[in-house]
Amino acid sequence: MQKGLILAFWAVAAALIFLLVALPISLQTHLIAGLVVVASMIVLKFFRAQGVWRLIALALGTAIVLRYVFWRTTSTLPPITEFTNYIPAFLLYMAEMYSVMMLFLSLFVVSSPLGSRTAPPLDRDNLPTVDVFVPSYNESAHLLATTLSAAKGMAYPPDKLTVWLLDDGGTDEKCESPNPALAREARERRAELQALCASLGVNYLTRARNEHAKAGNLNNGLENSTGDLVAVFDADHAPARSFLEETVGYFSTEKDLFLVQTPHFFINPDPLERNLGTFQTMPSENEMFYGVIQRGLDKWNASFFCGSAAILKREALQETDGFSGLSITEDCETALELHSRGWRSIYVDKPLIAGLQPESFASFIGQRSRWAQGMVQILRYRFPPLKRGLRISQRLCYMSSSFFWLFPFTRFCFLVSPLCYLFFSLEIFMASGGEFLAYTSTYMMVNFMMQNYLYGRYRWPWISDLYEYIQTFYLLPALLSVIANPRKPTFKVTAKTEVMNQNRVSELGAPYFIVFGILLLGVVATVVRIWAEPYKADVTLVTGAWNFLNLIIAGCALGVVSERATRRQSHRVVVDRPCQFVMGDKIVEGIVRDVSVGGASLRLSQSALPGLKRGAFGTLEFTPLSDLPINQLPMEVRKMTIDEKGILIGCRFLTETPEHHRLIADLAFANADQWSHFQKRRHQDIGILRGTLWFLTVSIYQTGRGLAYLSGLQRFGASIPPVPAVK
Repeated sequence: MQKGLILAFWAVAAALIFLLVALPISLQTHLIAGLVVVASMIVLKFFRAQGVWRLIALALGTAIVLRYVFWRTTSTLPPITEFTNYIPAFLLYMAEMYSVMMLFLSLFVVSSPLGSRTAPPLDRDNLPTVDVFVPSYNESAHLLATTLSAAKGMAYPPDKLTVWLLDDGGTDEKCESPNPALAREARERRAELQALCASLGVNYLTRARNEHAKAGNLNNGLENSTGDLVAVFDADHAPARSFLEETVGYFSTEKDLFLVQTPHFFINPDPLERNLGTFQTMPSENEMFYGVIQRGLDKWNASFFCGSAAILKREALQETDGFSGLSITEDCETALELHSRGWRSIYVDKPLIAGLQPESFASFIGQRSRWAQGMVQILRYRFPPLKRGLRISQRLCYMSSSFFWLFPFTRFCFLVSPLCYLFFSLEIFMASGGEFLAYTSTYMMVNFMMQNYLYGRYRWPWISDLYEYIQTFYLLPALLSVIANPRKPTFKVTAKTEVMNQNRVSELGAPYFIVFGILLLGVVATVVRIWAEPYKADVTLVTGAWNFLNLIIAGCALGVVSERATRRQSHRVVVDRPCQFVMGDKIVEGIVRDVSVGGASLRLSQSALPGLKRGAFGTLEFTPLSDLPINQLPMEVRKMTIDEKGILIGCRFLTETPEHHRLIADLAFANADQWSHFQKRRHQDIGILRGTLWFLTVSIYQTGRGLAYLSGLQRFGASIPPVPAVK
């Protein structure tokens, strides 16, 4: 009865909204109504409205969006007989309708995302066996030693846990390559990793041929193992000690569960964060997906496998003959197939692994091109909207996840459309300045408010536009390629631990400077047209303002492709763990402030220590969280600073035994709480107005920095505009 009343209420509400949408009213009335809706959403946001009030605010915004769609569809398209105007106008219209569709899909997915889950306790008397797969292709032994050591250090009975290194860089095919140099490199790699695995108590496994890329490698692991559950970690994803404690218990409480997925947390900035200097203050790009979208998908039993930081049930994978390999995004494809067969998934909203993001802009684009092409392959081969076995809610969720990657087409249309008018006088938007003000301005304000409601603490204003813009130039041809030939894309491993030795413009940076110049000419064209055609000044001003917004984003992108030098080969993690520093017969109490796989920074309690200087050797002692036979790490002092608080030293680890790798993994990665604290510190909603002002100042600064890099003046600036304070 109650459900029926709720459905009736929403049916009536929907009918009233559609009635209001089609109601003929004056421009002045629509403008007033739109501003009232915006003001209402601001008031509700100010009071941090949740539950039904949050839904009411989103419903009010939806009404304005639908009125804009109605007006846009019925009043703004040029006559179809005017081909030169109609074709670009229709493309722009379709781009806008795509954006509206994605907004509504987002509303469905994340309007009321699930809260954080509490892990069920493990049944110690009936624990499932777990195989841990670490697939590898070209990663170094040093990087793999850290990940494998962290995996071995997970809190789980040793007789129930088996760690596997799945090496696709030392296959028989590679070792027998007709190229002698490649064959020698593969054989040396295989021997080195076999010795590493033997020393760490890890199983080494390779295969005959590199077939079906990562999916084939994982399936080879399935064929050679027997664990009830399979945990998958990328080669650069080190798990916390509590990973299995936080995930395995769900399989004993949830029927038909095939997947428990956790977030991907990264200890290094992506190229945008590094080059703009926002890593410490602004939420990372992936946090919107893992912090909001995956929780929304989880509500509809549509959270999907993300390739790593997850645990899956072998029984479910056997039903589909292992991991799907038809597309180059085997993770989402596998989840889609299992969801369609009635299996369930769970998302745990807590970072339990720490990984590495691409360092260079070129590697970043390569990674995103693979994701985009893989999702288009899934649309081509699986087509989620019509996939048999999925619920309607799951179809909508997978539509949202896969259709999102078509954004380069929309972004390209939004970029060139104002130029069509400013340069060629094409009438692609039939409206006066007053209509633009009444409809488009209120639509944009409401759209921003709705995005802020959905993602405020996880995505700052204009940042999504910037991420989409910097990807568009290379993802657009990649998408066209896969649409023309769906079988053409191949799996390419993302480069890890790259080092930038000097400031430079990315090798992919040329299009961004060219487009910036074209948009700058658009500003000149705006001024010329206003002077030459004052009777069209209102439309020219609106179009010129649109082009100017594109210019601001394009200017900020110049900073993204102007790569700052990063000479540090490993990235630091803040840990704050008590320790002792031993030098000879002297022992000093201290704190490990931060640590990387290569070294650590220590704050010592004494203001002086005889013999302590750069180049001195000592030993770090601390209490491991894992059960390890030793607790001492040999170190070399590389830096030293003395202040009123004592001594601050930077040390390099002198790893000599496998136990040293396990100690480093324990020190850096065992405690997952440190990653949650770091993320929460960045989760601040700075608001639309402050966020816009901040983005504008960043854009001005990064435009200058990018042009300075291009001209060779690479010492331009050293700081970024501060983030507005949040009260």
